[in-house]
Amino acid sequence: MVDSTQISTSKAIQQRTGKTFHLATRLLPERVRHSTYVLYAFFRVADDVVDTTEDRDPDAQRAELEAIRDAALGEDAETGRLDRETEQVLAAFRELADRHDVPEEDVNTFVDAMLTDLEETRYDTHEDLESYMRGSAVAVGNMMVAVMGVEEAETAAPHAAALAEAFQLSNFLRDVGEDVEDYDRVYLPGETRREHGVTVDQLRRGEVTAGFREAMRTEMARTETKYREGVAGIKYLPEDCQFAVLLSAVLYADHHREIRARNYDVLTETPSLSTSRKLWLLAKTRALWSFYRDPEYVFYRASCISSSTDHRRGHGDPHPAP
Repeated sequence: MVDSTQISTSKAIQQRTGKTFHLATRLLPERVRHSTYVLYAFFRVADDVVDTTEDRDPDAQRAELEAIRDAALGEDAETGRLDRETEQVLAAFRELADRHDVPEEDVNTFVDAMLTDLEETRYDTHEDLESYMRGSAVAVGNMMVAVMGVEEAETAAPHAAALAEAFQLSNFLRDVGEDVEDYDRVYLPGETRREHGVTVDQLRRGEVTAGFREAMRTEMARTETKYREGVAGIKYLPEDCQFAVLLSAVLYADHHREIRARNYDVLTETPSLSTSRKLWLLAKTRALWSFYRDPEYVFYRASCISSSTDHRRGHGDPHPAP
């Protein structure tokens, strides 16, 4: 059984590195909340291997990721490569994966995506980026579906995948400047950059051109389609998990409001949500949820994203909150 120390360690990692998701996680029922701490910590310790900005050694990073993979799959690992905190997280994850029948395929796909980050820094097409996100986002969504104990898992899975992709795409859009400066990574697909005349050198120089703004608008519209598909599946989740997932969607989507408020300048500074803004969105979403209990309806009233119908009509939020 996952012990209290492992849970505390995992929770501390989430508090330290994922403040937005941590707020929503706290609203999950305990049966899912503790497991989510462990899942997030597993994702984080692997991601941290490739997101270092100092003393990069690709061979050592690959070896550490393979040790993480082995430990996560319950195989003999070179534990000497892992620190004590990581060992605690992986031991907890292994037990959780056994209990919830987390497929080994999802673990492998996730670690493979982290390995990709050591070699691939550009994605030429949307299909290329989608392929990467099958590991970095969709596998994450699949594991969350397993941990929640979703009864209609096959029905919920495509929506969970879309929502996980939406969250990651919002992060990519928020972090364009940070990613290129700190890691020399560009997640804006090459086909979009070429269409709008945006070069990687311009991104490095922090040039927010008209073409860059159009590229951001294009990618945000694509991402918001993912939100619509994802939110449509929240109703298939257990009732005690729906509000927390809905709030996560509202919070992550709100980065789009921040980006638009900055006229798409994510190069000179990384947009972020203030604590007061998060708490306001929590209160607004909870109030609407208490009346309507309809994830889609509440999402379109609480978030900055319009429904598909109003999007086609060119309208904003058709249901301004009181």
